[in-house]
Amino acid sequence: MSHLDEASSLVTAMRSVIREATAHLAARCERDGRISTQLLDEHQTIAYDLASMASAVTAAGHLVDWGDQGDVEAMLALAYAAEVAADLRARVAGREAHLGLPLGVLEDQAAAVAAGRDPAFLSALADHVLVAGEAGGRHLPEDLEMVRRTFRRFAEERVVPVAEHVHRNDDDVPEEVITGLAELGCFALSIPERHGGFATGGEDELLNMVLVTEELSRGSLGVAGSLITRPEIMGTAILKGGTSEQKDRWLPRMAAGERMCGVAVTEPNVGSDVAGVATVARRDGDGWVIDGVKTWCTFAGRAEYLLVLARTDPDRSLGHRGLSLFVVEKDALSGHAWRAEQEGGGAMDARAIPTLGYRGMHSFEVSFDGWRVPHSALIGEDAGLGRGFYLQMQAFANARLQTAARAQGVMQSALDHAVGYVKQRHVFPTPLADYQLTRTKIARMAASLAACRVLSFEVARKLARDEPDAPLAASQVKQLACRAAEWVTREAQQLHGGYGYAEEYTVSRLFVDARVLSIFEGTDEVLALRVIARTLLGDALAAVPSADSS
Repeated sequence: MSHLDEASSLVTAMRSVIREATAHLAARCERDGRISTQLLDEHQTIAYDLASMASAVTAAGHLVDWGDQGDVEAMLALAYAAEVAADLRARVAGREAHLGLPLGVLEDQAAAVAAGRDPAFLSALADHVLVAGEAGGRHLPEDLEMVRRTFRRFAEERVVPVAEHVHRNDDDVPEEVITGLAELGCFALSIPERHGGFATGGEDELLNMVLVTEELSRGSLGVAGSLITRPEIMGTAILKGGTSEQKDRWLPRMAAGERMCGVAVTEPNVGSDVAGVATVARRDGDGWVIDGVKTWCTFAGRAEYLLVLARTDPDRSLGHRGLSLFVVEKDALSGHAWRAEQEGGGAMDARAIPTLGYRGMHSFEVSFDGWRVPHSALIGEDAGLGRGFYLQMQAFANARLQTAARAQGVMQSALDHAVGYVKQRHVFPTPLADYQLTRTKIARMAASLAACRVLSFEVARKLARDEPDAPLAASQVKQLACRAAEWVTREAQQLHGGYGYAEEYTVSRLFVDARVLSIFEGTDEVLALRVIARTLLGDALAAVPSADSS
């Protein structure tokens, strides 16, 4: 069998396992024809593993489809499929009864797993990666490839030279980076042309955002790679729910980079469960008064627009149905602490939260004390009352894809530095790149990156086509890529030995930056349990014919 045939047989077998396990768990979590949150929570460990396996198998399937682009691509597909199969078997072992699976899962695929995990095969794959420094080709149309090259050049010339200084000093993002990206149209990528952006529609529309984000994150996650995230979230919310006047007022300024954006959703005692949001917006005459505390508001100091989720209905029994979204305007402010004041007494006070990585943009705790906004600041105005949660969730689907692209940029940088280091470092006195274990690590790192990248391309097209399963796919690629980035940066750091722990080597920054990726824009666990597993189980339940169906 060819490498691609072996990879394809593995994916087919793994999909069957996932379907069988999903159907079994769905039956155990069903109550009154629906998936019960209470029952699902009684099986959290199994549901988490199932969701994680399903995300990886989905990526493996798309990597197999991409594998016919060339010999290296086919090798990457087999290496990744075999790795996923080995992980699947390990997760299932001892829990077959919980998943409704027989003993010896994937035993009939032992030869394909062995082929993809054979050290000699992985060493041969590493030969290609060590020469090219890439996880296979991207195979993009020329216009998209030109966009990618443009932003890679910007990252190399304008971001990389300042990245270490910003990280070590926890400094602000340099203004020349922001203005340079604005000149390149970075903030206009996902905003329609009619509102001053570059988006013209079509299934490749969001690929621009993915490619640009990856290249900027390759330069630095904290300095450049995350600058698009908040405009992406806010822009989507405004496009989905804003009035025509609001779109005309806010979007062109965002597209031009004249107004930077921040997001204020999370609260000190409320993370992913936004139904518990306590920040209140109280109607007062022709406007609203906001009181409450938000936390993890990244870039809130420099931002002139803050997207604020607040409770506009005092009836707390409404939960998320009583929430609305506001665009709160303020001056751009620098540093680690700031205060904004209004005539009449309204104020915002903020302090930056010290973090081990992801420095530059600063994440703030922001206190709103009687901050007044006009009714026109409410997205959708009267029609937007109570729609804040839904608009936010729609916006977060794009943001999760964008976060996956950030993870891929960090992974690519880690692979770059690992390849460069092992080729020039000698140990006893053999080049580090000649050792079998080094080559196995490099091959596996490249395969993980390739899988995430190919899946992100597919998710970008799903979101652009507004396919029903696009939110699920966005959560899957976010979960998968962010977990992979932690492992890839760890391996890159390990290959550097003691130098990997030294701040003077970039790989140490990549390692601490990667750690945040599985936490923000939906934690790994919440995405797995509340989005991925719940959706998969619900779909499986819906596919079962009802007792009274013909």
